[in-house]
Amino acid sequence: MTIPAASPGRLGASYWKLFTASVISNLGDGMGSVAYPWLASAVTRNPILVALVVVAQRLPWLVFTLPAGVITDRVDRRKAMVSMDVVRGVATLVVAVAVLSQQGVLPGPDEVETVVGTNVALYVAVLVATFCLGMAEVLRDNSAQTILPAIVHPDQLEKANGRMWSVEGVTNTLIGPPLGSLLLVAAFSVPFFVDAGSFLVAAALVALIPGTFRAEADEAAPNTSDEPEPSMVAGFKRDLAEGWNWLRGHSLLWPMAIILGLMNGAGMISGATFVLFAQEVLDVGPLLFTVIGFGGAAGGLLGGNLAPQIAKRFGPGACLAVTLAGMALASLVIGIWAWWPVTLVMFGLNSFLGVLWNVITVSLRQSIIPPRLLGRVNSVYRFFAWGMIPIGSAIGGITVVLVESLADRELALRATFWVAAGVGALLFVFGRAKLTTDKIEAAKHAVAETEHDAGD
Repeated sequence: MTIPAASPGRLGASYWKLFTASVISNLGDGMGSVAYPWLASAVTRNPILVALVVVAQRLPWLVFTLPAGVITDRVDRRKAMVSMDVVRGVATLVVAVAVLSQQGVLPGPDEVETVVGTNVALYVAVLVATFCLGMAEVLRDNSAQTILPAIVHPDQLEKANGRMWSVEGVTNTLIGPPLGSLLLVAAFSVPFFVDAGSFLVAAALVALIPGTFRAEADEAAPNTSDEPEPSMVAGFKRDLAEGWNWLRGHSLLWPMAIILGLMNGAGMISGATFVLFAQEVLDVGPLLFTVIGFGGAAGGLLGGNLAPQIAKRFGPGACLAVTLAGMALASLVIGIWAWWPVTLVMFGLNSFLGVLWNVITVSLRQSIIPPRLLGRVNSVYRFFAWGMIPIGSAIGGITVVLVESLADRELALRATFWVAAGVGALLFVFGRAKLTTDKIEAAKHAVAETEHDAGD
C-alpha cells in the first residue's frame, strides 16, 4: 500500500476524513432507522413480511461476505468504499422516489395500525432496494475496517475505533432518529431523500483521502512452484480458502466469530419485529419510538469513550463476558417489563456493552491478522458475525406467527425477547471459557514475537 505515514502521536488528516464521512453517513442511517421500519409497518402489518425487509437488508452478509473479502484484498479499498457509497446513495434515492409516488395513499405516522392488506408495489420496491443496500454495505464496511490500520498508527487503533464507534452511536441513535421522525411527520419520502444525500457526501469525503490502499502482491507469499498461475475463478477460490483456513486455525478468533454471530442472531429475533412490539405493546408513536433510541445513543457514547479504560482496568476477557451476560439480561427485562422507559434503559445497556465488545474485538482483529489477509479473514469473521442476522430476523418473524397461533399477539411479540435472552444465557456460559484475558494477551504476544523474529 502507498499511504501517508501515520504518526504515533496523532490520528492524522486521513483519519478525520474517514471519521467525518462516517458521521455523515451514520446520520443518514439514523434517520433510516426510524423511517424504514415505520414505512414497512405502513405498508403491511404481517410480522413475517416486516421481518423479511430486515432479512433482505442483512442477507448479503450471509451470501456476499466471503467474496467481498477476496475483492477487498484485490482492489484499492478506498475506491471500493467510494463506489459502494455511491451505490447506496442511488439505491436509497430509488426508495425515496417510490415512497414519493405512493405518498398520497400511505397512512400517517400515527395511523399505521389501521393498515389493511399490503401495498404490494411499494413493498417490492423497498425489498429490492434494501437488498441492494445490504450488498453495497458488505463491501463498503469490510473495506472501511481494513483501511483503518493503514491510516492510523498501531498504538492509536483502540483510540481511533473508540472515537469512531462513539460518534457513530451518537449520530445513528441520538441525532439521526429524531431528525428522521420530524422529517417523517412532514412527509414519508423526505428522510429517504436526505439519507441518499448523506451517502453521496460520504463518498466524496472518502475520495479525498490521499494514497492507494491495495494489498500489494509482494506482501503475499510468493509462488515458488513451476505451476502456471491459476485461472481467475481458481485464484478466487484459493484466496478465499486462505482467509477461511487462517481464521479456522486461530484458537481465539474462530470461537469469537461464532459467538458474535449467534449473539447478533439472537438480537435480531426480537429486533426484526421491534417496530410492531413498540406500536402494539409499548403503545408508542414515532416520536417516543425515537426517544427509546436515545438510550442506545447514551450507552454508545459512554461505551466509545470509556471502553479502552474499562478493558485495561478489568481485562478484555471479563468485559466480553459481562457483555454476553448483560445483553441476555436486557432482553429478558424488556420482554417481562414492557414499559418504554425501561426499554430505553435496556437499550442504553445493550448499546454500551455492544460498543465495548466492538472496540475490544475490532482492534484485536486489526492488530493480529496479517495485513495481506486482513480483507479475507475479516470477511470470513463477519460472515459468521453478520450472516446470522438475517437468520435471526426470519426466526423472529416466524416466532411471532407461531406463538400467536397458540396465544395472543402481545405474548407473541414479548416471546421474541425471551427466546433471545435464552440464547444469550447459553452464549455467556460458552464464551466465558473461550474468550479469556489470558488467551487474548497470548494472541497479541504471539504476533509481537513473530514480528520481532521477522525483524531479526
